[in-house]
Amino acid sequence: MTDTNARAIRRKLVIVGDGAAGKTSLLNVFAIGEFPENYEPTVFDNYVTDIELDGKPVQLALWDTAGQEEYERLRPLSYSKAHIILIAFSVDTPDSLDNVTQKWIEEVRSICGTQIPVILVACKTDLRDRAIENGTYSPENFIDTETGRRVAQSIRARGYYETSALLNQGVDAVFEAATRASMGVQGATGNPPPPTPDTPGCGCCIIAGTNTTRIVAMLPPRPRDSHTNDRESRPSLTILTTRR
Repeated sequence: MTDTNARAIRRKLVIVGDGAAGKTSLLNVFAIGEFPENYEPTVFDNYVTDIELDGKPVQLALWDTAGQEEYERLRPLSYSKAHIILIAFSVDTPDSLDNVTQKWIEEVRSICGTQIPVILVACKTDLRDRAIENGTYSPENFIDTETGRRVAQSIRARGYYETSALLNQGVDAVFEAATRASMGVQGATGNPPPPTPDTPGCGCCIIAGTNTTRIVAMLPPRPRDSHTNDRESRPSLTILTTRR
């Protein structure tokens, strides 16, 4: 173990949401800089990403989960010792946002309690933007930004972020905010104060992951987009390595 790893703050992030909401693509683009071309439903997958946030080493475990009903008895195990939860929905699937309030926040709170911070993440904003550009947009088929923000407030989320994994927009901002919230570090733009450093992780049993190591190239700067919460400059978060 390197000295940096020994000093690193260890945090666990779990992402949940409906199947095909964009969870896996979001994690892949952040962790390994690749957008998956083919959709394959996730059962369970995880990465451990070594990052620096404001110069501090952080070991961020990223846990992907299955949104399909057939995995509902297994999925709760992935919440073990979580410090931050992302709830994802797709802007082109209104039902996936309905399920945020009717299913996902209830599951998170029933297993993890009310102290674990939650961030609401809108995925696939490129589909909404494309529909606006070609004149096929309709409120019945897409979730707008204000609706997403209202739902985030209603579930008492620590923040609301809009992303396009395909275009690499808004991705770093989500994980910077999530890491800050998990550590109790002030500074995530536009969000309420994060929890204190002694906020407990989510209880239950522990599941081990795999350990194949690979180096991750620095992701390119994100273009500024009117639908995202990105700062004018790249977030102060650097990816060092990722192992799976």
